[in-house]
Order: sequence, then C-alpha cells, then structure tokens
Amino acid sequence: MGDWIHTLLNIAVPPIIIFLHFIILPIYIPFKFLQSIKRSITNQENMARRVVLITGAAQGIGEQIAYEYGRRGACLTLVDIKDNLEEVKRKAHKLGSPDVISIVADVTKVEDCKRFIDETVQHFGQLDHLVNNAGTVILSKFEKIGRISDHQSVMDVNFWGTVNSIHYGIPHLKRSKGKIVVISSICGRYPLPLVSVYNASKAALISFCETLRIEVGSTIGITVGLKLRSVIPEESAEDCGKAIVRSVCRGETYLMEPKWLWWLFPMKMMFPELMDYCTRFLLKLIQQNNNKNN
Repeated sequence: MGDWIHTLLNIAVPPIIIFLHFIILPIYIPFKFLQSIKRSITNQENMARRVVLITGAAQGIGEQIAYEYGRRGACLTLVDIKDNLEEVKRKAHKLGSPDVISIVADVTKVEDCKRFIDETVQHFGQLDHLVNNAGTVILSKFEKIGRISDHQSVMDVNFWGTVNSIHYGIPHLKRSKGKIVVISSICGRYPLPLVSVYNASKAALISFCETLRIEVGSTIGITVGLKLRSVIPEESAEDCGKAIVRSVCRGETYLMEPKWLWWLFPMKMMFPELMDYCTRFLLKLIQQNNNKNN
C-alpha cells in the first residue's frame, strides 16, 4: 500500500510544485522586495534601555555587535571565556550604552549558561535580545584527524553552547517578547573543505533554530546570521556587526553577509555536481598554497 502511494506521489508532486512556482513566484518576489523596503524605512526596533546579552563578546564580530548595540543605547551583558572584557565595556559605554556588565563564563558548561542568564536578569530585571556569537573552528582534513575527541569542543561550543544559552533564556525572552540572534555560517548550508566538524555544528545549529522558530511562533523573534568563513577575504568584523544588529532590529529571519552568498543556494540545488567540483578545485588551490608557504 505504501509503495503504491509513494509511486503516485512521485508522479503527481513534481508537476504540482512546478505549477505552484509559476503562480506563487510572481507574487512572492515583489512582496519580499516591498517588505524589505518597508523594514529598511520603518521597522527599526528602538533599543534604548533594552537589555542585550552577547556571548563571545571580547573580540571579533561579538565585540563589534556590542559596540553597535551600545550606539543604539542598549544595556549590555558581555560574556566571554576569558576575563578580557574591560576595554570592550569601556568603549561600549562611551558609545552610548547606559549600563554594561561583564561575566566570565564557558558556554560549554550548562551551569555557566544558566548563571549568565540569571545574573543578567537579576541585574537588569529583564532580557530582550540574546546574541549567541561564541564559536570556534579547527582546520583539518577529516582523514588527517588523529582523535575525533579533539574536535568535540567545536560541537560543544558552536551547537550545545548556543542551545544551552537559549534554553535558559527562553522564559525571559517570552516575557519581553524579545529576540534570539544566532551567528551561524554559510558552511551550515554550503559546506567547505577542511572544516567538516565545524560545518556539521553550523548545520545542526541552523536546523535547531528553524525548528525552534516553528515551536515558539511569534512570541520570540529568531534571526540567523550566516557569515562567510573561507580562504577569500572576509567582510570586516565591524561591517558584519553593524549588518547583524541592523537586521535583528528590522526583525529579519535571516541575514547573509556578504549578500552575494545567497546565490550559492540555488546553484547548489540545481547543479550539485558542478558545485562539488568547484569546491574540490578550491581545496586543491588551498593545498597548493599551503605547500608553497611551507
């Protein structure tokens, strides 16, 4: 019985989907374009005195996100595994944040995730934006990995660190009708060589966020930022941080930085063999460059 049903669906579904594309796309594309314009003009959340918690805030994109929220007048909790947040606190306060606290914590420890959420709410009385930025990567060809356990930290930080933080933050974010921000990577959608475990951690993170978005509905906004990590020059952390905060305050579901990365997805779907060939060619270039440098 099941085989018969699936045989029928295999025949019926493709033409139905193609037909619906012809009907929906001419309406959907202009709608998304107009929606983007409207958000750019009118839908900027006022962050004055709102409370934002940022993990991995001591440097890089996390640091720049802190500065951008500071410019918008938000109160900040800065979290990092090392006690080196004083300069970031000072600058964020100077840029306009009325109150900034810092917490040394390890997102791979469940008790630390609970602690920095609790301390934020105890200090400020609320939590409005939870920015999950802490992340790590180890470069290695998979077959060259000596012990898989050495790469466990990548999944612990990138995936479980974010999941644990969100778990403890959700009750407070529901009360404030706040937002969850997850800094992921293009590698979660378009895996690149030499970072197999990193790719997997980011793919898991994106899938988790998409599931959570369905479960919580409109009570909490969720923005997933897909940034680039590759051998070509990356966008500056400052520009990336500004784009992320701007996107979150507009209530966008996804942010792609730089924006040309969006075009990789239809290419991957339509021409998977070609894109795999291009990625393998990229790997060869990386290896040749490494051999020259060595």
